Amino acid sequence: MVNRVRRQFRRLFRQAHTVNHEPVNRASLAVIILIDLFILFNLFSGLSDISRWPLSPDQAYPCQSTWAGYRRQTEGDRDYDMLRNTIRFIDEPAFSWATDYRARAEGHLGQVSGQCLEYGAIADALNTAENRDLLSRLDQTQRAIATLEQENQTIRSQYDSTLLEQIAGQPQSQSINQVDATQARATLERNQISLEQRRQQERDLQAQLAQTPTSQAFLTLLKDDHQFQAVDRGFQRASFWHPTVQLLFQGLFLLPLVGVAWGVYRAAERRGYGLVALQSWHLLVIFSIPLVIKLFEVLQFGALFSWLSQVVVGLLGGLLFLINYLYIVLVPLVGYGLIKFFQKVVLNPRLQVAGRVQKQKCIRCAKKLHPGDAYCPHCGYSQAVACHHCHQPTYPYLSYCRHCGAHQELSA
Repeated sequence: MVNRVRRQFRRLFRQAHTVNHEPVNRASLAVIILIDLFILFNLFSGLSDISRWPLSPDQAYPCQSTWAGYRRQTEGDRDYDMLRNTIRFIDEPAFSWATDYRARAEGHLGQVSGQCLEYGAIADALNTAENRDLLSRLDQTQRAIATLEQENQTIRSQYDSTLLEQIAGQPQSQSINQVDATQARATLERNQISLEQRRQQERDLQAQLAQTPTSQAFLTLLKDDHQFQAVDRGFQRASFWHPTVQLLFQGLFLLPLVGVAWGVYRAAERRGYGLVALQSWHLLVIFSIPLVIKLFEVLQFGALFSWLSQVVVGLLGGLLFLINYLYIVLVPLVGYGLIKFFQKVVLNPRLQVAGRVQKQKCIRCAKKLHPGDAYCPHCGYSQAVACHHCHQPTYPYLSYCRHCGAHQELSA
């Protein structure tokens, strides 16, 4: 078995740098390698593009993260914060949430969630003159509050040194501060009263904003458990399947390339087009590398891994490393089964040799032979072995000797 694998690797390497069993010169090999690199770059670029074709969960459910953030918020006034972050029309009068959500599906496979489109339409309805006026007044009030707080901070920073100057009997004309301690205290008290009034005004305006009809409709939707759960379930389901869907599309991108490269290689081999066979062999190897990588990604990041993760979390409390143990045990077993299948069915030497002998082809390379050729003129492989019973030449890998009919060992 080890020798057979070694022979296959030698054969693969030999096919990568020979034309009609003759070595390729270095200049030609350099050109082929440059072509390989260019194809490889475009291959991964195409894989990246096709993986973005299906809508991602964030694109299909664009309102889920904002909606979930609103429901998780526990500090501050979440109703006002949500309204303030949603009403973006003061600076962007042409912006529309529903249009933005629909635009995310352009050029992609899939549709945006209907609940999110409804969410976007209700969010767009917040763009009313009443709401804009309330936000404008809120901005003015908040700027006034910020100005008063900054003034108080400046006065407090000077108050202590002014008080020390008065205790020490230093004249006001020699003070480095703008006001004396008495004036500073009075100004602080006056500003504090004004601050309380402004803050109350801010709270009243926020309450008015939340009570407008469009705001009430928007907040009612946000607090609808049934609607949110439908969006969240859709988002979680899309997140579960999206990696696998991406890998399937990447596989669909690669499989035609592998099939065409294999078909061209086989046709070129049969017709003796050595340079075409060499180039198509390189392409076949290049196309197969990412295909194998994607198969491993299906096991590591696809729906199977997500399902196993959920099972492990449910049964063993998050010991996810046990999945790696499971893969370490299962993958070699599956590989062993595949090897046995290929050895007995797909790559069975007896089946291959039987067909090639009947068609008068080389047992190793399948090139056409002339009657009586003891060795293949293309690869030099011997077409006969000595029978262990009568010692006459017979075909290797076939079950019985063509002269005496004795059973033969499966060996070349």
